[in-house]
Amino acid sequence: MWGKATQRSLKMVAQEFTVDLDKPLVFQVGHLGETYEEWVHQPIVSREGPRFFENDFVESLTRTVWWAIPSIWLPVVCYCVLKSVRMGHALPEIALMVVGGVFIWTLLEYTLHRFLFHIKTKSYWGNTVHYLLHGCHHKHPMDGLRLVFPPTATAILLVPFWNMVAVFATPSITPALFGGGLLGYVMYDCTHYYLHHGQPANDVPKNLKKYHMNHHFRVQDKGFGITSALWDRVFGTLPPSKMAKKM
Repeated sequence: MWGKATQRSLKMVAQEFTVDLDKPLVFQVGHLGETYEEWVHQPIVSREGPRFFENDFVESLTRTVWWAIPSIWLPVVCYCVLKSVRMGHALPEIALMVVGGVFIWTLLEYTLHRFLFHIKTKSYWGNTVHYLLHGCHHKHPMDGLRLVFPPTATAILLVPFWNMVAVFATPSITPALFGGGLLGYVMYDCTHYYLHHGQPANDVPKNLKKYHMNHHFRVQDKGFGITSALWDRVFGTLPPSKMAKKM
């Protein structure tokens, strides 16, 4: 799959272990131990992603086309919003709930990216899980089929998210607030894909793309916002660059 020269450059020896990118990666990366952090943040810029698993079915679950996200989840958003409408809420109230859900998502987006997706690991299973969760994206940032979250995994995670919303909201508010959060997630995943593969012409998306590419290729421990730099400003994680000032 890879040329000989490229293949040599895509191998890293760590603790007498060599990662072979011509073989399924997931159960290899754990052996990198403490050097995993360095290895995973040396990006390979190629649209052709690596193989994760030997099993074809399991491998297929790791690949998702971007348009599957709005196709699957926007109908769920509509269902949730309509559920709150049927419970008697007026449209201005519904709009406030949805906007509130989107806003909550932006904070969740930042928090997950900063504290979970960029957690430092060195154990075999820690490295393996991190690679599946987010490390693969930093190692292969242009892999177009692993830029959005697989719907199967999303469906599982939505259960505790719904329960969390239900703890703080009334039964009639919960659906619309949850739907707003889910809408925020859809916007996030589609934006993320666009920032990697789109060619924005306007200043706002162009600067946002520069902001995110800066996170991948220059300052990987800053700039955790995807849809905006809001929470990076609030929590002091803006990257120290001229580009960040434009945001």
